[in-house]
Amino acid sequence: MKQDQKRLDTSVFSSDERVVALHQVERDDWTCSRVDVAATLPVNELEGPWQDVAVVAVLTEKATNVRSTALLQREVSGGARWTGRIRLWRNAHRSQAELSVSVVATVDDVPGRVIGESEANWLIDLTARAPVRRRELHVDEVDFGDGPHEWLRSFRDAPWLVETSGELPTVHINTGFEGISELLNSGGTPLERAVRDMVAAQIATDVWTAVFHSAVSDLELDAEGNPQWPGGWRDAVLRGMLSDVLPGLSGADALSEIHARRREASGWNELQPRINYAATRRARVARNLGTAIRVIDTSQKASKA
Repeated sequence: MKQDQKRLDTSVFSSDERVVALHQVERDDWTCSRVDVAATLPVNELEGPWQDVAVVAVLTEKATNVRSTALLQREVSGGARWTGRIRLWRNAHRSQAELSVSVVATVDDVPGRVIGESEANWLIDLTARAPVRRRELHVDEVDFGDGPHEWLRSFRDAPWLVETSGELPTVHINTGFEGISELLNSGGTPLERAVRDMVAAQIATDVWTAVFHSAVSDLELDAEGNPQWPGGWRDAVLRGMLSDVLPGLSGADALSEIHARRREASGWNELQPRINYAATRRARVARNLGTAIRVIDTSQKASKA
């Protein structure tokens, strides 16, 4: 029987978020998804005390303890790009599968030893409708002036506040600030929705900026003084933003550089525009601002007609 195959629209994946969303993508009866994979490796680092170097795409999910692999092929002899395809079977996964790339080789006559791994992996989400990473973030709607958190009372005139001292970052929304809760939780007219999305984008910008600074300030060092990836939400924040803050550097090099800049006031200050850019990019400020401008323009034209 001929299989029913369909190429998915590009809207189901995001290169910025490194996410593929497979929930009800144009059909809900699919059984298998084939994902094209491409990896670029530092060619000069492939030479070493090993043989039989191979590049493998790896698909894993902790919830189901499933692990699938697919061998990638070198596009050009001696080249840096490796490509291939891996299958994701729907009945073998429950929620989110992580797609990574490993470089394996024979080391000291032991085959299959991992000598390198991808630094920024992709997520294939079977329950997401949009290719956006699930945020480990708590939202607390509370009256700053008359709520249970006494420390918030000195911020009673602020519409929101970002806190990063806990296990999870928290956005406190001030219900005592007139209209903010209604705006963020309403649909309304196209103009009202545009304003809502702009406010949400500004909150997201503040969140990304705050969590990045928190993640950098909490880095731990190994015995040789090198910064270590922090794990948890701080790890995800750094891996997601460093490519925009310090473009052109590998993850490990960017981590070392950001730590060095953090200790040098001048170098750290010079990075603030890049940090702001990375935060606004992830908050989708440009897209929401563009939408708001178009909606306002349409509304003004309609009112003059």
